[in-house]
Amino acid sequence: MRIGELADVVGVTTRAVRHYHHVGLLPEPERRANGYREYGLRHAVVLARIRRLTELGLGLAEVRDVLADDAGKDLVEVLTELDEDLARQEEAIRERRGRLRALLEAEGGLPAEGPVSPELAALFAGTAHLSGSPMAAKDREIIAFLETAMPEEARQQLVSSLGEVLGPPEAVARADEAYARLDALADAEPDDPRVAEAARALADCIPPGLFPEIGDLDHDGGVLRAFYEDLAPAQAEAIRRTLHILAEERR
Repeated sequence: MRIGELADVVGVTTRAVRHYHHVGLLPEPERRANGYREYGLRHAVVLARIRRLTELGLGLAEVRDVLADDAGKDLVEVLTELDEDLARQEEAIRERRGRLRALLEAEGGLPAEGPVSPELAALFAGTAHLSGSPMAAKDREIIAFLETAMPEEARQQLVSSLGEVLGPPEAVARADEAYARLDALADAEPDDPRVAEAARALADCIPPGLFPEIGDLDHDGGVLRAFYEDLAPAQAEAIRRTLHILAEERR
């Protein structure tokens, strides 16, 4: 058989046959006097087995291990491992679908910053009236980013602490006032007297659990520095002063 005939018989492409030669899965046949490869039944049998194994989900390295054992003793072990791996993937897919359903069925729909966890989506829905505040919108983006980047335990702590800030009506009112003060600094200078007032108002909104540890404030980290750069100078100064207030109060 020529390569095209072999490929047609087994149901693969000639490109696949050449690739299997290249990676050492399929032995190279003898060449005839005219230079063409001449494939025999053994090549078709091996190629068909390669196709069956790859269709089951085995990688080429695993296929090589199976083919190396003529008695097929390793095949059961390899297929058992593959079955266990597929079971793990099925469980992960079920969990992901469950999270997707929770997001799609969340009261108030998906937030603009979504997808976020159902708990955070509920908090955002409860403060929808703040959506007109540019600073509130930036905060929501940062919170959504932090929730994605944090490990699970820290994420739960974040959402719990935000519940203290955005849950009770009196806490929402304080946040509303703080955002209004920060929004008013959009065109102000960093030494504007309102900067200190905004910092104090914002610090009063933040419970201890939200930022349990505040690092070296004289050396802004990459994320914090990028956040400052996205703000007006007076607003960035207000955030810096807020963090200094919190650091002092938690010593």
